[in-house]
Amino acid sequence: MSPRGKQENLRQLTRERDQLVQMRTMAKNQLHAEQAEAEPNPGSVTRIKQQIVFLNKQEMEIKKELLALSKQDTQVQQSVKLLCTITGVGLLTATTVLAETNGFELIRNKRQLTSYAGLDVKEKQSGTSVKGKAHISKRGNRYLRKAMHLPALAAIRHDDRFKAIFARLVSKHGIKMKAVVAVQRKLLEMMYIIYKNNTPYDKKYLQRNDVEEQINTGGLKN
Repeated sequence: MSPRGKQENLRQLTRERDQLVQMRTMAKNQLHAEQAEAEPNPGSVTRIKQQIVFLNKQEMEIKKELLALSKQDTQVQQSVKLLCTITGVGLLTATTVLAETNGFELIRNKRQLTSYAGLDVKEKQSGTSVKGKAHISKRGNRYLRKAMHLPALAAIRHDDRFKAIFARLVSKHGIKMKAVVAVQRKLLEMMYIIYKNNTPYDKKYLQRNDVEEQINTGGLKN
């Protein structure tokens, strides 16, 4: 199988999992609503629970396929291993990013990557004037944006440097979601750098750079 074919297989599996997760969330919401009724329908409750069990099983199957597929290709396996050295990044995040970017095949720099993901900052303009605050474009690849959300939260909790970035940005503008999006963007950029340099994540990397100059958060809103 060609490298492009393997990336397409990864993309198909990660997107299938994303759909399953959405279906499971809907099923859990239905279960909660049914159980909140004065007289829940026992049959409905049973069927919804069975559906959730089935979706959980399918998700596990996809995870096993993703792991097996990554192990079939030495380059993919090495790339996943390197990306997973970043705090908060696991198999699903690494494979999703590799799949959605075709192994960063057409990405030339960090700015292009954040634009492709829709995590770039856009100004609201009218003619020659700028109105309102900046916001992320959300016009890019939604699978990439979604893949970075939970890793960013994990990095904020468990990595001192990302925790410091988050705290500093929150103290600056007082809105937590702005800081979370900034960490998402920084994580994605870090994945690109690690992939290109073929070196593990170095926590001291952020200490050697002026983080706030690298993250454009001026007036960002989600």
